[in-house]
Amino acid sequence: MSWLVTGGAGYIGAHVVRAFAAKGIDTVVVDDLSSGRRGFVADGTPFVQGSILDGRLLESTLERYDVRGVVHLAGFKYAGVSVQRPLHTYQQNVTGTSTLLAAMESKDVSRIVFSSSAAVYGTPDVDLVTESTPKHPESPYGESKLIGEWLLADQGRAAGLAHTSLRYFNVVGSGTPEIFDPSPHNLFPLVFDALLDGRTPRINGDDYPTPDGTCVRDYIHVADLAEAHVAAAQRLDAGESIEPVYNLGSGDGVSVGEIMRTVADVTGIEFAPEIAPRRAGDPARIVASGELAARDLDWRMRHTLAEMVRTAWEARRAAA
Repeated sequence: MSWLVTGGAGYIGAHVVRAFAAKGIDTVVVDDLSSGRRGFVADGTPFVQGSILDGRLLESTLERYDVRGVVHLAGFKYAGVSVQRPLHTYQQNVTGTSTLLAAMESKDVSRIVFSSSAAVYGTPDVDLVTESTPKHPESPYGESKLIGEWLLADQGRAAGLAHTSLRYFNVVGSGTPEIFDPSPHNLFPLVFDALLDGRTPRINGDDYPTPDGTCVRDYIHVADLAEAHVAAAQRLDAGESIEPVYNLGSGDGVSVGEIMRTVADVTGIEFAPEIAPRRAGDPARIVASGELAARDLDWRMRHTLAEMVRTAWEARRAAA
């Protein structure tokens, strides 16, 4: 028996697959490679190229690989771009999730760990976000992730689906030099690409209502995130009680300005970032408590900010 990882050829998904392997748990990957990379899939891991919108493909994969649970990471993940592409975002993230749940029901697969997002909160009016903080998503991406959580909850009530949703905050770093974040929109890749090209990095906005005017975020290491997925899957496998949602956050806010200074220290490249306009859909601050995840999923911050930057930089340079 195995666990299906949708989006398992992506930056986060590939780390999740490796975390399962470290625990001796077999996985199979479904990915359409729209943003993932075939080379990110670990050797020996079954790989099926295809879309989560293809219900028949999902059903055959669930059956062929005797899947007992799903980690669902596939989807369109760019909050800023989703403002310009709302229909595409809803198709990938809402229709895709619904199609996956239907395939699971048809094959009696009743466990799922869902990749949600801090974007469901929008701009919180509290210093520390908890799972009960009101949800006010400010982009189609955030809205689509909240709808995904609703779909799981409704399917849980209707069909007994055992589920949990993990609300990610800013995921950075690398757990292995072979996997880097190739996103054309995320902060770390944009900064690293600029440095490698001899350009000055740019940041989006310095006029937010924060101490240094730059966005404040909760940065977490991708390897820590991957471990939490495995812990959630094991809890579902064991039939243990589990919360419907967990924040995966550090409880500490780090500004984009602080990130820039840490990048300069780690890389040894001195620079003063250029300031670009704000991106649509970006909240000023979002920092979360990870107390529930610490209680149930052994969640903790195992990496410092400098280690997050260093591992990400080493992986990006290895791919250059």
